[in-house]
Amino acid sequence: MIEGVVGVVIWTEDLEGMLGFYRDTLGLTPHSVRPRFVSFKWGGVRLGIGAHDRVSGKAKDPFRVMVNLGVADIHRECKRLSAIGVEFMRRPEREHWGGWVATFSDPDGNTIQLMQGRELQG
Repeated sequence: MIEGVVGVVIWTEDLEGMLGFYRDTLGLTPHSVRPRFVSFKWGGVRLGIGAHDRVSGKAKDPFRVMVNLGVADIHRECKRLSAIGVEFMRRPEREHWGGWVATFSDPDGNTIQLMQGRELQG
C-alpha cells in the first residue's frame, strides 16, 4: 500500500543553474549536495535536482508536472521573489478551497507554484 509522497526529482542538463535558482533565488537550503544531484528536505519529503544525460534544453511541456512549495505568507514571498527577478505567470489568487496559489517557472521552464493555506500544515 502506498503511504504518501516522499519526493520529487527534477532532471536537468544545467544542474548549476537550477541549483542557483532553487538555493539562491528561492532560498532553499540543500540537505545533500553531490556532483550530479542535490536534495532539499522538509520532514519526510524531498525535492531533488539532478543532472541527467537524457535531458536537454527546457521543459517541452512545462505544465505536465507542477512542484508546489508551501509558504506562510504568499504575498510577502511573491514580493521578495519579484524584486529579485522572478516573473510570475499567475500572481497570488485565492482558490476555491480557501488557500492561495501563485505560479512561476524555474530556469528549465518547469512550472512551480507557491501555496498558502491551512490544508498545507497537516
